[in-house]
Amino acid sequence: MAQQRALPQSKETLLQSYNKRLKDDVKSIMDNFAEIIKTTKIEDETQVSRATQGEQDNYEMHVRAANIVRAGESLMKLVSDLKQFLILNDFPSVNEAIDQRNQQLRALQEECDRKLITLRDEVSIDLYELEEEYYSSRSNLTTKEEKR
Repeated sequence: MAQQRALPQSKETLLQSYNKRLKDDVKSIMDNFAEIIKTTKIEDETQVSRATQGEQDNYEMHVRAANIVRAGESLMKLVSDLKQFLILNDFPSVNEAIDQRNQQLRALQEECDRKLITLRDEVSIDLYELEEEYYSSRSNLTTKEEKR
């Protein structure tokens, strides 16, 4: 109840609507099922012939079964609506998921930065060694040419 009080009026009204739909659909399923069970009882002779009574009972069972199916579909729609409501209105968990993803991406970024710095340092060292080799070999060539 405390959580419902914290919700804005429109959300609370929506949740009450969901609750009413749930109760109505479950009641519809139970009532129709109970009536189908009652229809299966064989009654004593009445003014209506057995064949006519059988057709009437068959038709009533089909209608009540259709009502049960409709209520079941309504319950499935209610579950879908509740999921959508939860997804759209569960800001703390959405924010938590966003924060977790940010942390993962920051960790990945830091790892990539470390690797890039290591690679830069290695390339810098290799480049320095290559320059040293190049200039030392060039100076060796120059001195050899002068000696000739």
